Amino acid sequence: MDTTTLEALARRVRADILRMSTAAGSGHPTSSLSAADLMTGLFFGGAFHFDLQHPEMPNNDRIIFSKGHASPLFYALYAAAGVVSEEELMTYRAMGSPLEGHPTPRFRYAEAATGSLGQGLGIGVGIAMNARYVDKLPYLTYVLMGDSEVAEGSVWESVELASHYGLDNLVGVLDVNRLGQRGETMLGWDLEAYAARFSGFGWHTIVLEDGHDMAAIQAAYDEVDHACGQPTVIIARTVKGKGVSFLENADGWHGKALKPDQLELALRELGPVDLTLHGTIEPPEDAAPALWHPAPATPAPAGLTLSPREAYGQALVDLAPTHPDIVVLDAEVSNSTFAVTFRNAYPERFFEMYIAEQNMVSAALGFSTRGKVPFVSTFAAFLTRAFDQIRMSRYALDHANVKFAGSHAGVSIGPDGPSQMGLEDLAMFRTIPDSVVLYPSDDVSTAALVEQMADHRGIAYLRTTRQQLPRLYAPGEPFPIGGSKTLRQSPQDSVTLVGAGITLHEALAAADTLAAQGVHARVIDLYSVKPLDTATLRRAATETKAIITVEDHYPAGGIGEAVAAELTGMATPVIPLAVRKVPMSGKPEELLAYEEIDAAAIVRAVQNL
Repeated sequence: MDTTTLEALARRVRADILRMSTAAGSGHPTSSLSAADLMTGLFFGGAFHFDLQHPEMPNNDRIIFSKGHASPLFYALYAAAGVVSEEELMTYRAMGSPLEGHPTPRFRYAEAATGSLGQGLGIGVGIAMNARYVDKLPYLTYVLMGDSEVAEGSVWESVELASHYGLDNLVGVLDVNRLGQRGETMLGWDLEAYAARFSGFGWHTIVLEDGHDMAAIQAAYDEVDHACGQPTVIIARTVKGKGVSFLENADGWHGKALKPDQLELALRELGPVDLTLHGTIEPPEDAAPALWHPAPATPAPAGLTLSPREAYGQALVDLAPTHPDIVVLDAEVSNSTFAVTFRNAYPERFFEMYIAEQNMVSAALGFSTRGKVPFVSTFAAFLTRAFDQIRMSRYALDHANVKFAGSHAGVSIGPDGPSQMGLEDLAMFRTIPDSVVLYPSDDVSTAALVEQMADHRGIAYLRTTRQQLPRLYAPGEPFPIGGSKTLRQSPQDSVTLVGAGITLHEALAAADTLAAQGVHARVIDLYSVKPLDTATLRRAATETKAIITVEDHYPAGGIGEAVAAELTGMATPVIPLAVRKVPMSGKPEELLAYEEIDAAAIVRAVQNL
């Protein structure tokens, strides 16, 4: 498309940005105006290939607006493409409209939810890795970033990994408009500083001194070399509020819509806009993803009892032949999480993400948007670093199909000390809407629950124990999500002990001690922490005089709180035993006793009823 037509399309895009944000009474028009030329040139200048009628086409190029507050620009581009009506544009930010304040996949052309800054590039990294290493397709991934967001450390995690994996199918577009929410950004318009930082990480950099010069913009996209072995970033000097004189490079307009009288002035400045003018986006070549048919790997030796973390790795290996969409990501601790077992069996589907948990989670979401089932593993404690990425993943709606495994949970890891102890992870994942939280107690339950995670659509978390635990279940025992297992039960039960993972074993030992004292205790394996087996818990509350929960986790947001909430309105007390002291280094058994979550503490709690 010729430069004159592209410039006319950019005027239309600007007019729509202003009109829709004024109609909404809110939004970020000035942030959208700065990138209008960059994105119009990308969409309609021939670089971007996308079938608008088939957005899920495997070989479509992908665009991520990491600069999610520029949503008016995002929607205006699709209006200019002829797939969003002017009437729909005017529903921007209205209840029930897919044109939300920051993009989510409620809008059919949005890959993921963005707006929490610094995450879009990581999502793009995952999509690009999928194209290069899994689907083996030639599509490109473009990511629009704002200059403010590159202060986020997660951006540089993504920059570094993209270079490491040689993602020359990834193109970043950095909109350097100088102004953030409260004033000038850290580097202002210092394009050389931005270029030095990206090139220092091994990126090919293209500097645009004028990010509004359409001919220069087209030349920049033409310069991108998709066979150079490097990701590319176009660093463009732009003007916030470009196109409207009283908005251009002006403080105090971030996140503010124009009033109707101001809109009239602005539209007059823009000049004539042809609403019948539409740009064309060329579709890509029709190509299908590569198929993966992994041969069964060597199973674990018969009769060998594995720790839950070892069983996790073996379960992934065992599932691969029947679940070819699985990919596994780990944060340089695969020899501790035992994702290494999968890596050794199927290295082509394992991705080392190094110690960069934020980027790992964002990249996993990128894989998920392309139909893969990513399993993400690290120490449970370190997943807290990526809570924002986990939270935002949920808003990807149907694309939120990421599985997490946190090892080294609880004080029972022993001498490593509190920095390594995951004690908040159950609470963290329980807060995610519609999430599944699972906590196995032996190798059989671990293997079964990993398969349940793979088959479940949505975010799921598996908490694994470091120690080798005695096997409680026969191979083949089913463990449906939302279930539990009652391991001890009699008509004479006076109390119910509820545990999971290592504390289930402590509860069983306590039940043996109590039985010798003539006290009958029911023992429930609450392997599904979310959703809970409400029926079993309510029955126990009806048939016994108290429920004692025992967990290697802080009380806030843990098993005790979950059970108590589920039994609201029932007279039976719920007594939570949990980690309440600041932990320290020590032997596992010493720490369980110190925190009063071992068998002896459980016995004392029963005796004190």
